[in-house]
Amino acid sequence: MKGLEVIYNKWLSLLPLSDKKQAQLVRKFTVEYNYNSNHIEGNTLTYGQTELLLLFGKVSGEAEMKDFEEMKASNVGLKMMTEVAKEKTPLTETFIRQLHQILLREDYTVYTTLPGGIQSSYVVHAGTYKTRPNSVITRYGDRFEYASPEETPALMNDLIVWYNEAEQSGNYSPIELAAMFHYRYIRIHPFEDGNGRIARLMVNYILSRHDWPMIVVRNRNKQAYLEALHQSDLIVGPSPSDGAHATLRDIRDFLNYFKILVKTEIQADIDFVTKSAENVWWYDGQIVTFRSTNTTRILLALQENPTITYNELTKLIGINTSAIQKQINNLIKKGYIQRRDSDRQWHVLITSTI
Repeated sequence: MKGLEVIYNKWLSLLPLSDKKQAQLVRKFTVEYNYNSNHIEGNTLTYGQTELLLLFGKVSGEAEMKDFEEMKASNVGLKMMTEVAKEKTPLTETFIRQLHQILLREDYTVYTTLPGGIQSSYVVHAGTYKTRPNSVITRYGDRFEYASPEETPALMNDLIVWYNEAEQSGNYSPIELAAMFHYRYIRIHPFEDGNGRIARLMVNYILSRHDWPMIVVRNRNKQAYLEALHQSDLIVGPSPSDGAHATLRDIRDFLNYFKILVKTEIQADIDFVTKSAENVWWYDGQIVTFRSTNTTRILLALQENPTITYNELTKLIGINTSAIQKQINNLIKKGYIQRRDSDRQWHVLITSTI
């Protein structure tokens, strides 16, 4: 924990942030959290589509409408969680079910084909604990069972009681509380859908309650995330009840992963706040440094005048049109900018650090 505490204290030394930096940080986190948490679960919106939707209210490109609706609901859930975390009242099951209701929006029917071609269906209930068993086929090919519908209410009650008592005791750090809650919750898997998204919201709920920066589990690191959970599962064993009452020692692999994740994310926030320069930008949790000042000038021009033409850019930047087009195409390819035919405007999706 020592290295993590050092990073956390370094972060505290930077507070309070200026209004501009705080607004930039909120904007960055809003897009990165929603994009990554939903992508882990299969949402198909690109980073650019997510930013346009959440920050500008615009729908762009091809994707199923449910993915757009899911992303908007995710952001509503994030905002609600953040506000409730500020109140610092005891955690309740009602709050978790409300978050689930927001994420799923409404009940929906899933249609499946059973062996032998038999058609079947079941209803996924928003804000209601599961009514049918759920399990997952791991990447190792084995089936992993979560708590049964009959076990779920009692195990969720145990989880909430444990959390409130553990928080009050002061025997656990916020990092330990968040990691323990995540692991125990996932082993219960109380809902028929949306459990991963709820678990990651609850991690940030706990961190926020204790004045730690909120974090993003990056989709590009999904396998490391799942592997850490899997390694702890091997130690805890297959019993859902054992998983729902796992100890810190039991989940040491996931806890170690989680400490590194939090440290990495706080360092990223520090970099975002402190590494300010015209050629230094930010995209999905990573610093992007442009070697050419012309690239930065193009991005700033697109931000200032979203309807600017190639000819106008040529005059403004002072290089030929083909060079402008080459840089624009490269920025589009990397996802840093986007042009929507519907409004014929440029949208800069990469974030300036100044």
